[in-house]
Amino acid sequence: MAFTARQIADYIQGKIEGDENITINTFAKIEEGIPGAISFLSNPKYTHYIYETKSSIVLINDDVVLEKPVAATLIRVKNAYESIAKLLQLYQATLPRKKEISEMASISSKAKIGNNCYIGAFAYIGDNVTIGDDTQIYPHAVIDDGVKIGNHCTIYPNVTIYKDCKLGNNVTIHAGCVIGADGFGFAPNTEGYDKIPQIGIVEIEDDVEIGANSCVDRSTMGRTIIHKGVKLDNLVQIAHNVEVGENTVMSAQSGVAGSTKIGRWCMFGGQVGISGHITIGDKTFLGAQSGVPGNIKGNVTLIGTPPTDPKLYFKSIAITHKLPEIYKQLNELQKQVEELKALNNKE
Repeated sequence: MAFTARQIADYIQGKIEGDENITINTFAKIEEGIPGAISFLSNPKYTHYIYETKSSIVLINDDVVLEKPVAATLIRVKNAYESIAKLLQLYQATLPRKKEISEMASISSKAKIGNNCYIGAFAYIGDNVTIGDDTQIYPHAVIDDGVKIGNHCTIYPNVTIYKDCKLGNNVTIHAGCVIGADGFGFAPNTEGYDKIPQIGIVEIEDDVEIGANSCVDRSTMGRTIIHKGVKLDNLVQIAHNVEVGENTVMSAQSGVAGSTKIGRWCMFGGQVGISGHITIGDKTFLGAQSGVPGNIKGNVTLIGTPPTDPKLYFKSIAITHKLPEIYKQLNELQKQVEELKALNNKE
């Protein structure tokens, strides 16, 4: 399907510079542009590509100042990255969705399947499962007894959702995720450890997306809850009884220990580690590899272990790199002090 620059500009409320009738039918990175493609420029590091790209249309921010003419038709918008996301969502919505239920799927007679659902080969749907309309369950997914899944959800291959867990609408769970496995609960005794049964559930609200091979553990009692709009990257671990606030995002390999409460609109970089039984306030931004041992009030940007102000953190790192030189200077000063003491004792 082809779209003109005018149609695109009207949809994203942009201003055209160039041929408003030029058409595109695909997307391309600006450095890999081809005729008939639309690209975008949001990172200043890629500005030089706009002068040589072969893409027919390029989205750019309103405040970009170009040094020379470009061949592509430009559409200026407030936020090029946000605008290309809207166009990609529109494109994805036009793609056909599978709706058939495979004869090779194992579906309990006690399960309730909504309208226009897709269930792939070798998927397992247990007793008393409820699946909403327009939901897609890909091959080899396991939906255990009593699970409730809302409308317009996508459960990719090899996902396992344990018994009684609840998913809202528009939830996407990528391949290899495990939702509702036991939390890490063991009580030490004289001979080893006693297993603490994990009898709670996981509840995932609307518009949540969880990346491949991530795990959200069921609670000891009550629920582990992922609130509306949360986005988790690949390989993220959410432990038992954790609560993640609305629209919080976590990058790959982040981990949250048990019973921690995380606020709304937080952003965690890769490999952030959060200890258990603490509270992280709203709008907390943590740099990659931060380690958090205690509560954070929120509305703050931190990095490091323990987390600190980024300016102080990078000053500390700069000093750390100078430690060998400082150590050498201290040894020389110590020798000079010893020599002065020796001279003073002779006098």
